Amino acid sequence: MFGFGKSAAPIETLTPPEAHRRAVAGEILLVDVREAHEWAEGHVPGAHHAPLSSLATTVAAIPTDKPVVFYCLAGGRSAKAIELARSLGLPHGAHVGGGIGAWRAHGLPVER
Repeated sequence: MFGFGKSAAPIETLTPPEAHRRAVAGEILLVDVREAHEWAEGHVPGAHHAPLSSLATTVAAIPTDKPVVFYCLAGGRSAKAIELARSLGLPHGAHVGGGIGAWRAHGLPVER
């Protein structure tokens, strides 16, 4: 009744190695929601940049031909990006656990 008792759809958390493997295979699109100065300091090769601060107005421009997986520095903003996308009716529901910090800790590629 009125949605009470319903739980929100779960957020899928990919490990950095899994996200890397799936991105390289072309199965997912990684979307970096960090701000421009953070993006410039290093980002995942091939990632789409869509800062969380402007995501409400730019999320519709994110390609949807494959599942979207958000990432940020450590995971907090990417979870917020999922909430925002879902509130706008978009199916995005995954992020990289630990963000680019964990990505780097796994020795995965980063470009400037």
